[in-house]
Amino acid sequence: MIRSILLLCLFGACAAHQVHITNRCSHTVWVGILGNSIPDGGGYELRAGASRTTNVPSHWSGRFWGRTGCHGNRCETGDCGGGKIQCNGAGGVPPVTLAEITFDTGPQSIQDFYDVSLVDGYNLQMSMRPSGGYRSGSGHYYCSRAGCNTDLNRSCPRELAVHGTGGTVACKSACLAFNRDDYCCRGAHNVPKTCPPFHYSQVFKAACSEAYSYAYDDQASTFTCNNNSPGTSSYNIIFCG
Repeated sequence: MIRSILLLCLFGACAAHQVHITNRCSHTVWVGILGNSIPDGGGYELRAGASRTTNVPSHWSGRFWGRTGCHGNRCETGDCGGGKIQCNGAGGVPPVTLAEITFDTGPQSIQDFYDVSLVDGYNLQMSMRPSGGYRSGSGHYYCSRAGCNTDLNRSCPRELAVHGTGGTVACKSACLAFNRDDYCCRGAHNVPKTCPPFHYSQVFKAACSEAYSYAYDDQASTFTCNNNSPGTSSYNIIFCG
């Protein structure tokens, strides 16, 4: 049995990526996790100034987000079902800032794709970037910082604002707020040519230039990084930083 496990590890089957998550906010954030497997039960509490590392297997694909104002049976933002500490396979209720990543793609299984997305709206400042196990390279979108380092709640258009404890706690996407095809990039607007940037997406992009502002913002929002070998790269995700 031990020999079989060692052989599996030799061929990368038990290789794990590390995602280091730090809360630089002045308040507690409850981390949410959703992917093709569910590490750490899908979430945990992270107090102000605290850090924690989540291990995910090679070829993992998924998302991380922060929930705020969790008391009793609900969270004010990013709730995944009744204010639970662990989301257990449930996604976060929009509007919510998302860090998304797909590990170990391409012919050699060494390419990661990652982004910070405001397509589902915004609730927290958030950044993501590789921290180790990757190959050197160049280019603005290669192994660089993705994220939103502006508090969009402060400049959120009134018609998109979600109010809670202390004022605006989240900012809806135009798709979520108005449910229009031209804002949701669907129907006759389901290709980039017929769904160009619009007023509300430009507001998001002006505030957070290194994050997805709407569904077809790929060219100015998707980052990539190559691993030294499958399962070796690690990343930092920072709330409020």
